[in-house]
Amino acid sequence: MSDKHPIISITGSSGAGTTTVKKAFEDIFRQMNLTPAVVEGDSFHRYNRAEMKEAVAKADAEHRNISHFGAEANLFAELEGLFKEYGETGGGKTRFYLHNDEEAAPHNQESGTFTPWAPVKEGTDLMFYEGLHGGAADVEKGVDASRWVDLLVGVVPSVNLEWIQKIHRDVHERGYSEEVVVHTIQRRMEDYVKYIVPQFSRTHINFQRVPLVDTSNPFIARDIPTADESLVVIRFNKFRNQDYSYLLSMIHDSFMSRPNTLVVPGGKMGFAMKLIFQPIIDQLMEKQAKAIG
Repeated sequence: MSDKHPIISITGSSGAGTTTVKKAFEDIFRQMNLTPAVVEGDSFHRYNRAEMKEAVAKADAEHRNISHFGAEANLFAELEGLFKEYGETGGGKTRFYLHNDEEAAPHNQESGTFTPWAPVKEGTDLMFYEGLHGGAADVEKGVDASRWVDLLVGVVPSVNLEWIQKIHRDVHERGYSEEVVVHTIQRRMEDYVKYIVPQFSRTHINFQRVPLVDTSNPFIARDIPTADESLVVIRFNKFRNQDYSYLLSMIHDSFMSRPNTLVVPGGKMGFAMKLIFQPIIDQLMEKQAKAIG
């Protein structure tokens, strides 16, 4: 962790609500006139799209699993190295994964490839990571990216809701069959349990969306539960010195389910994030100003 060069990391699987939390932070950064060094989690995948397809085929032939959730398909040590270097110097190297033709065109590259490694831009106030592995660890190799993060936020839906969102997105937006998507869910389950879930015990604050409609069989669900059909459970781990009475008064229909757990309506998640994160970022910037002198 670093007073001079703080790091904020948002970790959660796609569809979990990381877009909502990213927007909340972008609004706060803009209001405070802060310049973040943005790191996208996909940038630290080990393989490009074609290479990953080959790696999956090889793993299937050898009756083993590989997925974007696990250590084999990611550069955990390099991600930890970036966090460590940025915290110490404000520098480091990163790259971008080009998801589609629109992103790839300015770089004269194909989609599904990475840009070359390049230095983090100079003069940033903090680092902001958003992706699958912001608090990832590989115990066997002694890697733990979370140890360098000043604010680690977990964003996760209940697992059945996560599966519903993935099935709908991959079938309706990416053109995969339901059978292929279900096979992918099964193939990555071991890595999900080993590498994704443990992150949420290292986080400082967790946001978990819980549906209020029946999701007992996600493989036959026809609709994704809306925000208004959900509650968000917010658990404070290391940032417990919250003004809960203020949050309860500001967020209509919110309540405390445990001494460190706030529950808010699903449609209020973005608003709750701004109320919670603003004073934390203020504290980080005050520490930075004192450290710089």
